[in-house]
Amino acid sequence: MANGFIGRQSELSHLDELLELVRSGGGLGRPGRALIMRGRRRVGKSRLVEEFAERSGVPHVFFTAEGLSNGADLRSFAQAVGESTLPEAAEFAPEGIPDRWTDALNSLADILPEDSPSIVVIDEMPYLIAQDPGFEGALQRAFDRRFSRLPVLLVLIGSDLAVMEQVNTYGRPFYQRGTELVVPPFNPAEIAERTGLGAAEAFDAFLVTGGLPLVLERWEPGTSLWEFLEASLRHPTSPLLVSAERSLSAEFPSEAHARQVLRAIGSGERSFGLIGRAAGDLAPTTLKRSLEVLAERRIVKAEVPLSTRASKETRYRIEDPYLRFWLYFLAGAISKVERGRGDLVLKSIRQGWTSWRGRAVEPVVRDALWRLSPELLPEGTDAVGGYWTRSNNPEIDIVGADREPVAKRVTVVGSIKWLERKPFDQRDFAALIAHRSQLPGADEDTPMLAVARSGCEVGGLQSLGPEALLEAWRHRP
Repeated sequence: MANGFIGRQSELSHLDELLELVRSGGGLGRPGRALIMRGRRRVGKSRLVEEFAERSGVPHVFFTAEGLSNGADLRSFAQAVGESTLPEAAEFAPEGIPDRWTDALNSLADILPEDSPSIVVIDEMPYLIAQDPGFEGALQRAFDRRFSRLPVLLVLIGSDLAVMEQVNTYGRPFYQRGTELVVPPFNPAEIAERTGLGAAEAFDAFLVTGGLPLVLERWEPGTSLWEFLEASLRHPTSPLLVSAERSLSAEFPSEAHARQVLRAIGSGERSFGLIGRAAGDLAPTTLKRSLEVLAERRIVKAEVPLSTRASKETRYRIEDPYLRFWLYFLAGAISKVERGRGDLVLKSIRQGWTSWRGRAVEPVVRDALWRLSPELLPEGTDAVGGYWTRSNNPEIDIVGADREPVAKRVTVVGSIKWLERKPFDQRDFAALIAHRSQLPGADEDTPMLAVARSGCEVGGLQSLGPEALLEAWRHRP
């Protein structure tokens, strides 16, 4: 589009449907609707809602909390209302800036149109919840008594996934008052469409950008991965370089241990003990708490081997592909780019790319298989994971099962080979057979699967390549 906005047709349609419910009156004299929107930082939530509000043509106010203090946010809220397109914006809070959210929200309700729709957006709501324990209650009362009776769409946005998930849960003031919308990064299929890349190359682009719109906007259609990286590494302020640091600064302004642990995992450590040593020999209790914080914020995922036998061999990995790439290749290299030596950083990425990509693509492949499971995996496959032991012998890339973390039945065992110009061959097949024999719950009748970037040479073995995996996201949410 002319304004640079990319995709998001499904999300825009959902917002349009909610606004249409507001227009139509909603029934029982309560046309007001609320939407609770969450998604990772820099995934484009605010930009999406701004685009929706502009396209809608209806009056709207867009307020973004900063979390500095309750008083500062109330002043910013009053300013946002005053600068909004609401017809009676100048009449907001005639007695001065409110000093309580109850008063601020009621004052806003006083000036909202009664016979035509409007949109109210509160962005970064977790900051308000953290600053004022009474904010959720004030919002609930304002919605029940005022907003729900007006033709208004209230959009509540947050990047703290754990907090936003809790807003609409039992026992919280706003429970069941809003529908939910998760805004994901662009998936590999959307990246392929946006960039014109082939299926395999689109997966590479996903591993580097994480599907973040801000980073992808700099990827010109037809540009290869290495051309994109070379261009991005010329500028120390390119989105590829700075987006992760800005997100981490906002996410962990004062939690130094959590950032140390994150860097240790990003460098490649996966077990509790090795992460603790790499993070500066942290005490077990400190490390445990840091891992809990990272998991609560959906930045790190703890995984256990999937089989019919319980296991305590927990591993940790970075959830977001872009952050995973940034921590491994770019976090310690920004100073080189600032000195004009992005070429050295690019050389380092080239040297480590194949090995890093081989492991980084595994959770993406497993996600694709889980999405495809009703069609391409054996019946009853409701979980897809991996299997490993403390010694990594065996280490199995793909395990399908009827449930997790402890399965009753293993449905499929597979291997991932993600190399250029090297297909899955007889040697790989022999290794897969040997690994299957060591997997609790699998036997010689358990089906096998190969996922290979460059094809499969083993006749009769079910195999999937990048193009087949891309179907997991085509025409799907």
